[in-house]
Amino acid sequence: MTTGPSERRIIFLIAAVQFVNVMDFMIVLPLGPDFAQALGIPTSRLGLVGASYTGAASIAGILGAMILDRFDRRKALAVVLGGLVMATAAAGLTTDLWTMLTARLLAGACGGPAASIALAIIADVVAPEHRGRAMGLVMGSFSVASVFGVPAGLELAHLGGWRLPFFAVAVLGALVATGVVALLPPLRQHLGAGKRERKEGMLAFLWQRPVALTLLAASILFVGHFALIPNLPAYWQFNLGYPRVHFGALYAVGGILSFVTMRLSGNLTDRFGSTGVTAGGTLLYAIGLLVTFIYPNDHPSAFVSLALFSGFMVTSSFRMIPVQALATRVPAPDQRARFMSAFSAVQHMSAAVGAVMAARLLRELPGGRLDGMDRVSWFTLGSALLVPVLLGLVELEVGRRRGGQAAGRVEVQEPFGSA
Repeated sequence: MTTGPSERRIIFLIAAVQFVNVMDFMIVLPLGPDFAQALGIPTSRLGLVGASYTGAASIAGILGAMILDRFDRRKALAVVLGGLVMATAAAGLTTDLWTMLTARLLAGACGGPAASIALAIIADVVAPEHRGRAMGLVMGSFSVASVFGVPAGLELAHLGGWRLPFFAVAVLGALVATGVVALLPPLRQHLGAGKRERKEGMLAFLWQRPVALTLLAASILFVGHFALIPNLPAYWQFNLGYPRVHFGALYAVGGILSFVTMRLSGNLTDRFGSTGVTAGGTLLYAIGLLVTFIYPNDHPSAFVSLALFSGFMVTSSFRMIPVQALATRVPAPDQRARFMSAFSAVQHMSAAVGAVMAARLLRELPGGRLDGMDRVSWFTLGSALLVPVLLGLVELEVGRRRGGQAAGRVEVQEPFGSA
C-alpha cells in the first residue's frame, strides 16, 4: 500500500485501538466460567453478560450517529477510549452479577463508538483506492487477538486469577489512548465540510438509497453469521468431538490464516471491487457451511476438525473486508462517524438477533450435542447469498454519485513531526 509515514502511523494507531476493543469483547467469553464460579453467577446467566455489551453498543451507536460528526475525531476517540479503559478495569473489580453487568454495559457504550470513530478516521485519511488494504490491516486486529490476545489472557487468568486479564486489557487500553492523544493529529476538516448535510434529519439520512442498502446488507450478513458464532465451541467439542484442551490451537491456527486472508481480501477489493470479492467469498463460505454444519462427518479426525474451523474463520474474514471497505465509501466526509455509528448499531443488534434466533432453533441433546445446527446453517446460507446482490446495488449507487463529485478524501491537518 502506497502511503506516507503519517498515514501509516495513523493506520497502526487505529489497528491498536481495534485490538484493544476486540480484546475487551473477546476475553469475556473464555473467562465466563471462571468469574461465574467466583462470583456465584449461574452459568445460565452468562449470556446476559455478553448481551449487556452488545445492547449498550447498539444504543450507543444510535446516539453516536446523531452527534459524533460534530467533534474532532481525535478528541472523540480519546474520550470513548478513556471510558472503555475505566469500564474494563471496573469489570475486574466486580463482586456479583449486577456489578459485572453494569461494567459491561459501560464497556459496550464506549466500545461501540470507539469502533465507529476508528473506521471514520480510516475513511478520512486513506484514499478510496487503498481502503481495502487499510481495512484488511485494521480488521486484522481480530485475528491478532485470537492468536495472541485470548491465549495470553487465559494464561494471565491461570497465573493471577480471572481479574488480572481485565486489568491487563485496561492498562493496554490506557497506553493506546495515550498514543492517540500524543500521536494522532487533529481531524477537524469534516466539521466545515457539510453544514447543509447536518441540517438533514437522521431519518432522511438513513433513507438515502446507498445508506439504507448498506445497512440492510450488514444486518443480513451479521444476523446469519452470528446465529452460528456463539455455538461454535459447543459444536466442535460435543458434535465433532474436538478436545476442549486443544481449543487454543483452533483459534491460533484460524487466527493466523484469517490475518493472511484479510490482507489478501483487502488487496483484491482494491483491485476488483467489493461486490466481486464478496461473491467469491460467499461461494467459499457456502461450501464451508455445507461440509461443516449441514452435511457433516460425524467423527472427523482432529486434523479435519482443525481444517474445518480454520476454513470457517478464513471464509468469514474474506467476506467482511469488502463489506467494511465499501461502507467507508458510502457517507460524505462530514457524515462518516454518523454512518459508522449506525453501522455499528446495526451490527450489534443483528448479532443479538442472530444469537436469539439460533437459540430458538437449537436443542441440546444428551451429552451436550447440539441438534438443529443444520437448520441454522441453511438460514445462514440463504442470507449470505443476498449480501453480494445488495452490495452490487450499493456499488452502482456509489459509482453514480462519485461520477458527479470528488471522492471526499480528508487529509490530516498536521504532519506527525509537529504533533
